[in-house]
This record gives sequence, C-alpha cells and structure tokens, in this order.
Amino acid sequence: MRITDLMIKDTMIMDLKATTKEGAIDELIASLAASGRINDPVLFKEMILKREEQSSTGIGGGIAMPHAKTKAVNEATVVFAKSATGVEFESLDDEPARIFFMIAAPEGAGNMHLRTLASLSRLLIDSEFIEQLMNTRTPDEVSALFDAKQAEGEAKEKENEAAAKAVQKSEPEKLIVGNPDSQAFIVAVTACPTGIAHTFMAEDALKKKALEMGVNIRVETNGSEGAKNVLTADEIRRASGVIVAADKQVEMARFDGKPVLQRPVSDGIRKSEELIRKAMNGDAPIYHNEGRSGNEGDSKEKSGSIGSKIYKDLMNGISHMLPFVVGGGILLAISFLIEQVGGENHPLFQLLQTIGGGDGAFHFLIPVLAGFIAISIGDRPALMPGMVGGYMALNSNAGFLGGLAAGFLAGYVVIGLRKVFAGLPKTLDGLKPILLYPVFGLLITGGLMYYLFDPIFSWMNVGLINWLNDLGTVNAVILGLVLGGMMAIDMGGPFNKAAYTFAIGVFTTSGNTNGFMMAAVMAGGMVPPLAIALATTFFKNKFTESERKSGLTNYVLGLSFITEGAIPFAAADPLRVLTSCILGSAVAGGLTQFWNINVPAPHGGIFVAALSSHALLFLLAVLIGSVISGLMLGLWKKPLDAK
Repeated sequence: MRITDLMIKDTMIMDLKATTKEGAIDELIASLAASGRINDPVLFKEMILKREEQSSTGIGGGIAMPHAKTKAVNEATVVFAKSATGVEFESLDDEPARIFFMIAAPEGAGNMHLRTLASLSRLLIDSEFIEQLMNTRTPDEVSALFDAKQAEGEAKEKENEAAAKAVQKSEPEKLIVGNPDSQAFIVAVTACPTGIAHTFMAEDALKKKALEMGVNIRVETNGSEGAKNVLTADEIRRASGVIVAADKQVEMARFDGKPVLQRPVSDGIRKSEELIRKAMNGDAPIYHNEGRSGNEGDSKEKSGSIGSKIYKDLMNGISHMLPFVVGGGILLAISFLIEQVGGENHPLFQLLQTIGGGDGAFHFLIPVLAGFIAISIGDRPALMPGMVGGYMALNSNAGFLGGLAAGFLAGYVVIGLRKVFAGLPKTLDGLKPILLYPVFGLLITGGLMYYLFDPIFSWMNVGLINWLNDLGTVNAVILGLVLGGMMAIDMGGPFNKAAYTFAIGVFTTSGNTNGFMMAAVMAGGMVPPLAIALATTFFKNKFTESERKSGLTNYVLGLSFITEGAIPFAAADPLRVLTSCILGSAVAGGLTQFWNINVPAPHGGIFVAALSSHALLFLLAVLIGSVISGLMLGLWKKPLDAK
C-alpha cells in the first residue's frame, strides 16, 4: 500500500501554528474533524493522550507520530503537518518536533495502519528525506516526495531480497544485512509497548548502522502483529552478542548463556552504534535463564539505592493488589447502600458482600500483595511461596504487615536458593525452576512465617488495631493531620502510598469496620486536584489557557480520589503547589478525625461519601481543605504578565 493513499492532501497542515504539545495535537485533530475523517474528536484525543502516557511518540530527529486506533475514526488517515519553529513534544532526543504524522485508524481496520506506520517509520530514518519534507511548500509536493521515496525503497528491498536468496543458497552461514565478507555477526530484538513506531525505527536504525560498520545483523521485531523475522536457534548460537532493545517483555529463555545487552527501545534508535559495538565484542552480561520472566537489565541498569529497590518491589505488590482493592471495595460500598434500604438479609447485599468481601476480592489482597512483591525480587519462582506466605499471614491475623514480610522473605529466599544451587551440575538446571525452587522456597518461607513472622506480626497487628481504637480525640486528629498531609507530599509517590497502605492495612485487618484512617487519606488525597481546579477557575490570570483547561479535569479527578491529577502543576511549580496542597490535605485529614468520620470503602471518593458515618461532614472536610489550598495557591502565584 502507498502511504499517500492514506495521506489526504486536504488534511495536511503546511504551517502548524501550535507552540505546545497539546496544542499541536489539538490542531491535528481539528484537521481530521474538519475533513470528516473522525466522528468524535474528544474520544480520539483521549486515545491519543492515552498512547502518549505509555511513551512519547516524539521519536527524535524532529519527528512526532501520535497515533490511535479507535471507533472515533471513520476512515484510516495520516495527517501530515510541519512547523517552522518546532514544538516541544517530549521527544526521545529532547529536541523540538518539526514534522508531524498523526495516524488515525478505525477499530475495524485490521493491521493496515500498522503496516503503513512501519513503512513510514522506515522512510523517516533518512535525515536527507526529512530535510526535503521540511522544504516542501504544498501538499502536492509532499505527496510526490513520498511516492518517489517509497518507490525507491521498494525497488531496493526487492534487490536486497534477491541478493539475500543468492547468499543463502551459496553460503547460508552469512546474513543479508551487513557486509557479506565480514564474519562479525550479532542478533537483535526490538519491541515497544504498542509495537508500532519505535519497534520499526529501532530495527532500521540498527540495520543501517550495522551496514555502515560492516557487521552482519539479524533483527527480530515484536510488533502489534506479533514477532516477525523470528531469530532461529542456529542464528542465536552463532551470534557473538545479543541486543534486546525493548520496553516490554520479550522471550528471553532462548538467549541463555549468551552475552545480552538489554536496553530501552529508544537506545536502539539513538545509540545503535554503541549497542552494536558492545554486542560484537561480547561486552555484555551473560544471560542465565532459571525460570525468570521478562527483561532483566544489565548491571548498569540494575544499579540503584537499596531504598529505591525496596520501593520498586513494594509498588509491584501494591499495583497488582489495587484492582482487588478498588473492585472489591466499590462492590462492598454498593452493598452497604443496599443494606441501608433492604437490610442485611437482602439477596443482592449478600451477593455483593460475598464477591467483594472476605470470601471474594478482599480475600486475595494480602496473598496477591505478597506474591507480586516476591516476584519483583526473585522472579517467577518466588511467586508461589510469596502467595502462600501471604495467605498464611491472612489466616494468622498477621494481616497486612505479615503479607509484606512474606513477600520480601519469599523473594530473598529464592535469591538465596539460586546461590546455593549454583554449583549443581549443568544437567540439573532443568530441575531447579520446576522442583528445587518450589519445594525449598515454600518450605523455608512457610516455616519462617509459621514459627517466626506470623506470631510477631499478629501481635503487632492486634496491638495496632487496639491502639487505634483507644486513641483519644487529640491524638486521632494529629494522626489524621499526618496521614492527610502525606497524601499530598508526592501525590502518588512513596509518602502517598505509605499513608494509603497504612490505612488499607487497618481497614483490611479490622473486619472492614475501621474506616477512620481511610477517611483521613481519602479526604487528603482528594484535596490537591480539587485545589488546583479551584485555583485555575477563580485565579485565571495566574494560569495559562492550557493550565486552565487541565484544571477543569481536576474537578473530576479530585472527586474521584485520583490525586495524580495535580502532578503536572506540582512539577511546574513545586514550592507553591506542594506547600499549599499539603496544608489543605492535612486540615482535611485532621477534620475527619475531629468529627469521628468512618468511610467503610477503600476507594471511590465522592461516590462512596454517602456510606461514611457522617457524609455531609466528610464532604465539608474535603471542601474546607480544598478551599484553603486553592486560595493559598491562587494568592501566592504571580499573574502571568508579572512573570
């Protein structure tokens, strides 16, 4: 297919006016809407921004390729645009984007848009071609340039295929990409989260650089259509090194015993020469597969502080646990509403209690938390002993604290077992992940939990609950102030998660009856986005048009208990935003304890406010905190014309 079949001249923008990333996206979408190529600009923008959250489509070299596949698209289209001044697009090379291709694909388009995008990506490797695009003045010139370039590429590809077949017949040990007279041979795998642009850009960058360096290379792509040009066992065996330029999980077991460089897909595009040189020289860690899953970075990428490693492992457990918290918590919240109307014998109340409560979703919280902490530390062999240890903690009243201990214990037990069994004969390697690690990992983790950690954490957990139940008003208010303020310190970071984790621990280990701490963290977490929304609404001269638009969405995010909506504002002006929000969140958290508010649901914001013991007081606490933060921020910030 010709790229120009999708690149409609009427949609082209030869002089993009936007100066910001969101402005550029809006201008490109407006062109699609004006030509009738999309039916829902709001939904289409939502999907474009969702893709940008995974990784920027500013691929570097002055190119940006935002794309989405959605029912909002009527007909597959590629919008071309160019900007004389450039737009900051959060590109991989931190350089402004000057040329834009917005790809719009309908849901029923199959993989046509992927093939188009792959072809487009390969053309854009050529810097001379990009410069020619910048010099075009009319849509006709753009179309003619693409037709000529694609025809040239197709002819060259056929020539390469013919040469490849000839080489493979006469000398099958040599590969087509590179120098046929060179014995240097490496293999590579490229992959990005969506498997579109970056995957193929990295493939072509590696091939092009290998050709320049006289190195034979074979590249496998893990795109949206699945793995293409899959590496054979013989190719992997003969390669002097392996490059895995991927931002998602790829099959790694086949590289056991080979020097493997594991880097982000962006390095495949920007640092192709460095990667090829290292792979060619075998300058990479030897990969050992022992039941591991996913990518394991080289020593350089694994380096980091102990604190950051512990936080990463903890967040892996919490992130996998949260769907159970939210899903089960919302169903529990609905069940409480039904109970108020129909009583505890109502069949729907009993059904939702069973699905969401201790016999359903909430029954898995601690085992899932422990299992995924363990897998973050010790990979797949640690999952089973971690989950069993978490289940033991649940049944022994060790609760949330016991689950944390079980996860970290199981992970490091498996790491220890790897070292213990490292000296076994090579012939026994296959037994390690299917027999030795499961049996000894479970035995050691379970034994330590049963005799040591369960009794300790059970005692601590019961003591914590009793202490919270015996708190006087003054101490409860102080604790509410601290928890509420922590929710705004980093808005989703370690402090925020520590406060929320503490409240969840109390909530899940007290029969879902102690929601006092949950009231404090929920109110504290709702304040920052609501404060931002209020400030942008009532102090418009202090914020840009883009900030005011983003501020409106924070009303919804704040009411939904999604604190992260305030992060962009905090990043742009940390002193004013964080100080204001921490103060308001602390006040809101303290007020919930002063008024003795209990929220029997772990998530939901305003949607579960009616379930609280004092619904109007809970909303009032959130409102007071939000107004304090919003006023403080609005008065503190300088007007735009004074900056």
